[in-house]
Amino acid sequence: MIEKILPFDIKRIFYIYGVDHSERGGHRHRATVQFAVCLKGSCNIFCHDGVNQKNFLLDSPAKGLLLFPEDWHTMSEFTEDAILMVIASEHYDYADYIFEPY
Repeated sequence: MIEKILPFDIKRIFYIYGVDHSERGGHRHRATVQFAVCLKGSCNIFCHDGVNQKNFLLDSPAKGLLLFPEDWHTMSEFTEDAILMVIASEHYDYADYIFEPY
């Protein structure tokens, strides 16, 4: 039913797992909207939209985080068993990524 509540058509789904203590992400997008759900374990997502900054703890499959293109984000503090599912509005395109933080 998630496809009925997302504000976009699903073009891509990917999973992040087996992460060591490194930080992932470190970018925002030109067009892509994403929805992140930690299916197992937990992780922290830091977001900065150019004005506001906030940390989100995803520690339950019942929680999800909608990331808009302007949301520069990093993902960290993955538990050893973490599986983060990310649903995206666009197919992968390197040109869509902006790596400069605000």
